[in-house]
Amino acid sequence: MLPAPLRNLLLKHRELLKFAVVGGTTFIIDNVIWYVLKLTVLADKPITAKAIAIIVATIASYVLNREWSFRMRGGRERRHEAALFFLISGIGVGINLIPPFVSRYVLDLEVPNVTRAVQEIADFASGSIIGMLLAMFFRFWAFRKWVFPDELEHRR
Repeated sequence: MLPAPLRNLLLKHRELLKFAVVGGTTFIIDNVIWYVLKLTVLADKPITAKAIAIIVATIASYVLNREWSFRMRGGRERRHEAALFFLISGIGVGINLIPPFVSRYVLDLEVPNVTRAVQEIADFASGSIIGMLLAMFFRFWAFRKWVFPDELEHRR
């Protein structure tokens, strides 16, 4: 059993914790797909590979967030809710792609300007850390505000 203060803190922030677990799961999905694509069939199109990976992870994110993280919220018609989710997620994709785009095409952190190791570290840091974190904060705020708002819970 957890100490009461820790238990209360976890209960108070359970949506955020569930969102983080879903984020961790989709982080793995995103990165596995991204690296498989960019190291094979899309080797010359790393931003396209990242976009495809994000889209697949976003679909998984919708299902997991709808059925677990925010299941006590919402109340909108499913189509309307999904449209808002994917619109906000699309903005999140754009936010996520800005850092790797800057890394590759503004800072020239790609082969032959840098070693393959530096390129891969820059891709991971910019796309999977910085971009993902920026998009995550935006999405959590926007999902709670527009997709799964608390005030709709009372209609059920």
